[in-house]
Amino acid sequence: MDFHPRPASGEPTPWAFPAPDRGTLPNGLTVLRCHRPGQQVVAVEINLDAPLGAEPDGLDGIATIMARALSEGTDKRSAEEFAAELERCGATLDAHADHPGVRVSLEVPVSRLPKALGLLAEALRAPAFDDGEIKRLVRNRLDEIPHETANPGRRAAKELYRSLFPASLRMSRPRQGTEETVTRIDSAGVRAFYEAHVRPATSTAVVVGDLTGVDLDALLAETLGTWRGDTAAARAKAEITADDTGRVIIVDRPGAVQTQLLIGRIGADRHARVWPAQVLGTYCLGGTLTSRLDRVLREEKGYTYGVRAFAQVLCSAPDGSGAALLGISGSVDTPNTGPALADLWTVLRTLAEGGLTDAERDVAVQNLVGVAPLRYETAASVAGTLADQVEQHLPDDFQGQLYALLAQTGTVEATAAVVSAFPVDRLVTVLVGDASEIAEPVRALGIGDVTVVKG
Repeated sequence: MDFHPRPASGEPTPWAFPAPDRGTLPNGLTVLRCHRPGQQVVAVEINLDAPLGAEPDGLDGIATIMARALSEGTDKRSAEEFAAELERCGATLDAHADHPGVRVSLEVPVSRLPKALGLLAEALRAPAFDDGEIKRLVRNRLDEIPHETANPGRRAAKELYRSLFPASLRMSRPRQGTEETVTRIDSAGVRAFYEAHVRPATSTAVVVGDLTGVDLDALLAETLGTWRGDTAAARAKAEITADDTGRVIIVDRPGAVQTQLLIGRIGADRHARVWPAQVLGTYCLGGTLTSRLDRVLREEKGYTYGVRAFAQVLCSAPDGSGAALLGISGSVDTPNTGPALADLWTVLRTLAEGGLTDAERDVAVQNLVGVAPLRYETAASVAGTLADQVEQHLPDDFQGQLYALLAQTGTVEATAAVVSAFPVDRLVTVLVGDASEIAEPVRALGIGDVTVVKG
């Protein structure tokens, strides 16, 4: 039998994270554009300088309601009409609020880009904030809160932030507000928040896709360029402080068959020189199935389906006042909660004593750097990363420089960074599970005072 010759792989082509072109519209809107040949679905990201820290006292969640209301009608169209126009374009429009600000995301086929950009500009320029729609969004948000409380992962995060940060800091409270604060939100408050914080002069638009034959300058001038607003003074930023005294908080869930764990503290953000080494070391610790934590807790002991270590930027600033949440998360079966935590701490101590291996470092570099071209195949992934850089006050070439630094980072540097990120005596541990089953085994570990709170 004759077989067709097996195809051979070709030579890999050089790849680098795309660099955007930067400009400013007459209305003050900053624009980053990135031509990506072949990407027929264009992604647009809008960064609005409306951080959670700017929410009025007692109205936590108003930024979220405002973000969701941007697509719920304008001065020209009702919510239903606006949604129908988006559908005719084949476009999706989403928005969410987080600590750095509000992000609005649009994806649309390039052939429908002019119409979709017009709708986006309409939503930003003249949102209706109809009283009935705001009341509906408030009801929806109130309906979400019990579901979030019932979710062990969300409940663990809520407790970690509450315990880690002082009550005066917005980060200590749920991003999307509580039942008490959301109930107070009305259309007048949403409009006041919009008028105080949403304006082109403090916003950035990122446009990524195949822009062949598209006169983007003219198109932006006709759409987002019609958005008007005044300038604003620089916003004072609250100092981020946290108490990472080693301790354990158990959120009691009687009868739970597994324990959700979330271990964390704050550390350096992306402006710090240690960031590349911290990324690499954290990946070796718990970034993938081949990491130290998974190898012990999943493969050797069978306690869990997976445990992950991560560094999540909370807010970022060039002056060093930013911070990232350094965390370890996963779930284990209830009877093995104590042994699993004991082994987790053993992994951390062993890492401090013996360090990472060159093989671990090499695998991490291959996974982080080698798969980057696949990660950024879509316009949306590129636009999202560029918008993150804007949000975190990073240079436009940051991501490309990061990959180069990751490839240059050695095993010793990565070890020092991850050991510094996860010191065994400075970690706040939150466990969501059956306190009657897990409290005593956890106390016996001696990893900090144990407090039990209601679930």
